[in-house]
Amino acid sequence: MTNPINFHFNGLDQTLDIQQSKLSNWIIKCIRELSKKKLDELNYIFCDDSYLLSINKKFLKHDTLTDIITFNYNTDNYINGEIYISIERVRENAIQLSQNFDIELKRVIIHGVLHLIGYDDKSREDKAKMREQEDYCITLWPEK
Repeated sequence: MTNPINFHFNGLDQTLDIQQSKLSNWIIKCIRELSKKKLDELNYIFCDDSYLLSINKKFLKHDTLTDIITFNYNTDNYINGEIYISIERVRENAIQLSQNFDIELKRVIIHGVLHLIGYDDKSREDKAKMREQEDYCITLWPEK
């Protein structure tokens, strides 16, 4: 069986050190813990600010920098989506939040999945629920 999670690097020099197999297993574990839906296909596109800004302008009509954009292609009981992540924004956010880059990257990676599962972050209460789930998923990361 092929891995339902794919990682793409748009405009990056491949210096992003992610353990794709470990990351995939973690994402799948989080989905199993938090959703009754099954994972069909998930594509992560890691990019820079300018690429994500162009996506934001074109598809969402927002002229602002962001760290993540999630496109939901779910069908009935299956999770399908594309998650675009600006590594530049994640690095900047990690610095501003005095957070470790790897932890911040995991938080953003799982944030997109949470949107696909059905979590929202429009209201203060929704943001708090989503943050709780992000924190929970980070605890599921295998240390070894």
